[in-house]
Amino acid sequence: MSENYDSALTYTSYLAVDDLLKLQKPLSEGPEHDELLFIIIHQTYELWFKQLIHEFAEAQRALEANETHRALGVLGRIRTIMKTCVSQVDILETMTPLQFLSFRNYLAASSGFQSAQFRKVEAILGRRDEKFANHLPPEMRDEIIQLLGQRSLWDSVMIYLSKRGAAIPESVLNRNLRDHYQPNEQVQTALVHVHREDLEAAMVCEKLVDIDEGLQEWRYRHVKMVERTIGSKSGTGGSSGVKYLASTLFNPVFPDLWEIRASL
Repeated sequence: MSENYDSALTYTSYLAVDDLLKLQKPLSEGPEHDELLFIIIHQTYELWFKQLIHEFAEAQRALEANETHRALGVLGRIRTIMKTCVSQVDILETMTPLQFLSFRNYLAASSGFQSAQFRKVEAILGRRDEKFANHLPPEMRDEIIQLLGQRSLWDSVMIYLSKRGAAIPESVLNRNLRDHYQPNEQVQTALVHVHREDLEAAMVCEKLVDIDEGLQEWRYRHVKMVERTIGSKSGTGGSSGVKYLASTLFNPVFPDLWEIRASL
């Protein structure tokens, strides 16, 4: 009986729970009570970033294959994951500034600014700036630079809409993928037509607006959380802290979808 139990797949073995629970390693003396929360929140973010990257890949595949219903389902899941990421800020904000300062010095130069997976998410969403990965180890930096030469989610959307008959310019469909996408009036005209004439494709576009809004919401909550915790102090990774984070606000990743609001 014991032999059968040991060889059977269990909840603990399938999820590698024993290994998972050994990954939280506070550095502070004691350790400080709140450091464990800080570690778990950020490890959970990394797991969600991993899932987002996984879901974005499937969303791009579905879009380029003109699989509307599948794309809608995956994009909806991405938005729900983003909502979960935002809600985790609520938990982190239960930590007072003094509680964070009790172990902040032990973080040394480590910082969320160094999250390679979040840089990958940004690249998938269209950010094109090789410098934003310069602070990462060479292997991680190379992975992100490779992503910068691949189609972004918006590029996949352009292919999807073109297959459905939208008048997407060839210059957009065949653009240099390493260049940052610039808002395009012809694309905006096509998007207005899509919203009026192709309801399924319009639903896909609105899911993208949801995701864009969700990312901006997460950035805003992140900025305010950092501001209430460390004020105007520099970030642990050497960034300017709140000043840098604030500079990332209100920069939509799908600008054409926002530009057409007044024309709908």
